[in-house]
Amino acid sequence: MRPDDLTSRWTPPKKKPATPTDVRRIMRLFRPYRGRLAVVGVLVALSSLVSVASPFLLRSILDTAIPQGRTGLLSLLALGMIATAVANGVFGVLQTLISTTVGQRVMHDLRTAVYARLQRMSLAFFTRTRTGEVQSRIANDIGGMQATVTSTATSLVSNATAVIASVVAMIALDWRLTIVSLLLLPVFVWIARRVGRERKKIATERQKQMASMSAIVTESLSVSGILLGRTMGRAASLTSDFSAESERLVDLEVRSNMQGRWRMAVIGIVMSAMPALLYWAAGLTGGHGGPAVSIGTLVAFVSLQQGLFRPTISLLATGVQVQTSLALFQRIFEYLDLPIDITERPGARSLEPVRGDVAFEGVDFSYDPDSGAEPTLRGIDVSVPAGGSLAVVGATGSGKSTLSYLVPRLYDVTAGRVTLDGTDVRDLTFDTLADAVGVVSQETYLFHASVAENLRFAKPDATDDEIHAAAKAAQIHDHITSLPDGYDTLVGERGYRFSGGEKQRLAIARTILRDPPVLILDEATSALDTRTEQAVQDAIDTLSAGRTTITIAHRLSTIRDADQIVVLDAGRIAERGTHDELLAAGGRYAALVRRDTQLAATAP
Repeated sequence: MRPDDLTSRWTPPKKKPATPTDVRRIMRLFRPYRGRLAVVGVLVALSSLVSVASPFLLRSILDTAIPQGRTGLLSLLALGMIATAVANGVFGVLQTLISTTVGQRVMHDLRTAVYARLQRMSLAFFTRTRTGEVQSRIANDIGGMQATVTSTATSLVSNATAVIASVVAMIALDWRLTIVSLLLLPVFVWIARRVGRERKKIATERQKQMASMSAIVTESLSVSGILLGRTMGRAASLTSDFSAESERLVDLEVRSNMQGRWRMAVIGIVMSAMPALLYWAAGLTGGHGGPAVSIGTLVAFVSLQQGLFRPTISLLATGVQVQTSLALFQRIFEYLDLPIDITERPGARSLEPVRGDVAFEGVDFSYDPDSGAEPTLRGIDVSVPAGGSLAVVGATGSGKSTLSYLVPRLYDVTAGRVTLDGTDVRDLTFDTLADAVGVVSQETYLFHASVAENLRFAKPDATDDEIHAAAKAAQIHDHITSLPDGYDTLVGERGYRFSGGEKQRLAIARTILRDPPVLILDEATSALDTRTEQAVQDAIDTLSAGRTTITIAHRLSTIRDADQIVVLDAGRIAERGTHDELLAAGGRYAALVRRDTQLAATAP
């Protein structure tokens, strides 16, 4: 069973309601920046105090300065009101600067943490997960939290402080009017919480839909996807499928924005109507012989009440936003909590130098050991001495590539062990394995970058001379220098500006530059024509010289000189020996050779 035979996709655990643990975990994201947040808190407190002072200055103007004709006091009070406006503006700019910086740093930390986590996942995870889904978690989910992490903390503190300060000031002015103003506040809070829960559910559906669209774009608008769509005549169908997914996203976006909008609008209408209610209540109180409220006090109180309106509505909206964002945080935490199957053991050791002795000792392997399915590999015992060569052949699905992936620990054995120089590869550091084992596969991956940058991926500090020497050894230097931009030529998406043989030789040059003592060749020439195969094979022969080589072979002509050939059948070793020994035995290997000979004879 090959890794790409796994058709099941990874599915996240069932969504659970947000818990206090989730909230505490979110708060911990801001812990490294608590000093800056403390500064924001101080600025918020000062801004709230300054804002509350303005209505008291206004009361003094209306009740004292103007009626008594005290122009000096009037000028001083007016200047004070101007000063409060200037101070609020300065405090607001500083708050925005610091809180935005903190929020962006938190988003950076989240993106980096998710990326680092995914880098540690085993190959099995990526064979089960669509690339677009992974990209959506990093881009859409974290991007969707931008408003929350950049402004929510400041908004909560600022608005809460403003509300508390306004209520205290209102009580100091007139406690009766304060009671009238706050009667409906508990109802408003309850409504906002309900709206938040409803929007959170829709937000979860929306992010899943965005991930689905991202996957479609990634798969269908890649070079391979475009080629397949055009040659199969499916461009119109793919566009129709994308349009249908986009329509579903439109519906979710509209529902998300409109959910609870009427209820929140009613809250706004009621709070906007509160001044009229206050004037009415003050008029009734004075008209029926109750304690009169001065004009200054009434105007100042209404000013405070209107000042209370803005932060209260903002607090309610922030609460809705926080509950909605919890869905995004939970999706991110799902990835951060993914179990890592392949880890570096405590006390893992390095090998220096690496000779290159490789051995498989009683190896069993299953992609899903808990399913009860038959193992992909069973009872594999093979050793390859340093500098020796092993060829692995067999029918498709016999476990050839899986066997090779166990050496660099792309997968871990289910039973037995794989050793490098007598040490279990699970006891070695990842850096040691990366330096010791090089892989050249049938599917060559090149970045959308220059030729030189693609080669330097194997050795970032490589000099130009080293790059040129590696390219010459891989028999690709002359072709590169013939290009108008030479080594600065962009290879294109997945290297599509180069032919299959040229890409393969670039991959070989990259491996030569890394200079690993152990080399895995996974059907490196099976997709090439005979002429190109010979050129690539010459480069491989140069690369293999003096290295321990494990070759996964499709064309048997490339492995005749191997020190040892192993034939796999349904995950077991069916035959082993040299080319001549296996031919003489007349078994499975001999049958494969006859098949290749017949195919070569009938080929045009």
